[in-house]
Amino acid sequence: MKTVILHTDTDPDYAQRASQVLKNGGLVAIPTETVYGLAANALDEKAVEKIYLAKGRPSDNPLIVHISSFAEWEPLVQTIPEKAKKIADAFWPGPLTIILPKSDLVPNRTSGNLATVAVRMPAHPAARAIIAASGLPLAAPSANISGFPSPTKAEYVIDDMNGRIDMIVDGGDSAVGVESTVITFAGDMPEILRPGGITPEQIEGVIGKIRINSAVLHPLQNGEKAESPGMKYKHYAPKAQITIYTGSKKGYFRLLEEKKAEGIYALCFQEDQANCPVPCVTMGSEKDPLSQAVRLFDALRELDEQGAQKVLARCPDETGVGLAVCNRLFRAAAFRFFYEAPILGLTGESGAGKSTVAAFFANNGFAVVDCDQIARQVAEKEEIQKQLAEAFGQDICQNGGLNRKLLAHRAFSSEEKTALLNQITHPAILRQTIEQALTFSRSGKPVVIDAPLLFSTGLDKFCDWTIAVTADEKTRLLRIMERDSISMEDAKKRTARQQKENFAERADQLVCNDDNTNYRNDLMSLIERIRSFDEKNKTRLP
Repeated sequence: MKTVILHTDTDPDYAQRASQVLKNGGLVAIPTETVYGLAANALDEKAVEKIYLAKGRPSDNPLIVHISSFAEWEPLVQTIPEKAKKIADAFWPGPLTIILPKSDLVPNRTSGNLATVAVRMPAHPAARAIIAASGLPLAAPSANISGFPSPTKAEYVIDDMNGRIDMIVDGGDSAVGVESTVITFAGDMPEILRPGGITPEQIEGVIGKIRINSAVLHPLQNGEKAESPGMKYKHYAPKAQITIYTGSKKGYFRLLEEKKAEGIYALCFQEDQANCPVPCVTMGSEKDPLSQAVRLFDALRELDEQGAQKVLARCPDETGVGLAVCNRLFRAAAFRFFYEAPILGLTGESGAGKSTVAAFFANNGFAVVDCDQIARQVAEKEEIQKQLAEAFGQDICQNGGLNRKLLAHRAFSSEEKTALLNQITHPAILRQTIEQALTFSRSGKPVVIDAPLLFSTGLDKFCDWTIAVTADEKTRLLRIMERDSISMEDAKKRTARQQKENFAERADQLVCNDDNTNYRNDLMSLIERIRSFDEKNKTRLP
């Protein structure tokens, strides 16, 4: 069919022309403050059927009925509870949908064969003008192909619906950007089935305690009916396959770098764009959930426009309107998550007591990747021993093994020889350290990388937090003498040859370990923060 396109700013009779199509059983895409809706006479089953056909929408997915005044609400429902009236008074017109037991006036086709009906009064003046001119309640799901991102611009409606429907009314960009909040009063307690521009906190401020349905952030269980639009397992999705990263910001960039060769795209925040190592599309500011809501669906469509096949998205925060952003993004990704537990970098001067701090973390559930231990393993490899013997003398290899004391004596005798030792061993040590840390992290276990040269080797860029252990010089020298059975002179020589890391300037946290236990309180405080971060991200997983 030929689709007529009208503009609210240049076609003054748009409401009358659109209403005539609706009265005749046709379909009109109308602007609302949330997203564009595909409208039909909610009381005409044949007209409603056209919505399902045009969208390719599953028949058990209920529709929302749109009204232009409070007087139009009462005939559609059996009764209106006092709490429902209160939030309608508070938030209508606006992005709030209220579900109540339906009257006989509402066809089963409109309600998805449910005994309830979802009703809202849009805030967009063009939407209310069209409803009022038609004199009809309008069923109006999002004006897009079912399952794809909802349209916030008329151009996206045209992309999806041109030739499928009778008319499109262009009323400008949607202000909210995600569909309305849906709350039901059909149960024992008011319950949010779909979050939107009106937050749970705002609703509770009017009517008190409410419940949030588990399907808001998780898939519907097997056999569970969709009581509201947008509760299906996969929804709002672009053609690209989206995976949501639930770890830290550093971990996100780390994984993007790892997947760079695979042609992955990033769906990230505005603040991430400058440092993103792959092509990216932004979804608003990390600190502004409202901007994320406005941008999300546009960003999903832009990914398709750019030809993205695989996308790694940063997980938004769930507070306020962010709950609605997470709800849409989780469904767009079909609840596909990539989880990494936090990775800590632990460093410090020789003899400062890093091993004691590392053991403290291990006793509190962290996996410890010990770079010194890995260095010993690397040094046992035949190809490494061959290079060390060529650099420091064949006699450092005795009886098929390595004379570590002799190697250390020669390697730390000058800055040049220390640099040569690092040049031979560090690449293999770094590679094995990262492999071990990622294995633990991706199994869900937080990790501590115990690395003497955390900063100079660049390992700190791989870590979410960094900790440096310090102690006074006398304490460190005595510990080195006892640990390695060497003289004070050799201990001083060894520490003099070690690289200086500028711990105070570069570490996120300093821990003083001068034979006291006070540092444990600081560490426990850090561990609790990490556990809180870790648990928050784990709860996002299905």
